[in-house]
Amino acid sequence: MTAIDTDTLHLDVRAIPRSERHPRIFGMLNSLQPGHDLTLTVDHDPLPLYYHLEMHFSGLFGWHYLERGPELWQVKVTREKHEGCNCNCGGGH
Repeated sequence: MTAIDTDTLHLDVRAIPRSERHPRIFGMLNSLQPGHDLTLTVDHDPLPLYYHLEMHFSGLFGWHYLERGPELWQVKVTREKHEGCNCNCGGGH
């Protein structure tokens, strides 16, 4: 019997049109509860996403590379805590 990791969502964005990638990623990040993960599979280093999370949602998400190219990157993003509203802004509205 194989155990299923229910605390981790997986998203391979390589087949998703670029204009739809970030909305889908942020939708999944928004759904995470503290301690749960989103594993992203992408075709480039997702550093801009990391910087965006650090700038706008500092302290809400952890970031860990599972694989670092050159053709495939995998990153585990962990919801560290949940602040205020349900839109990841960190505000209390």
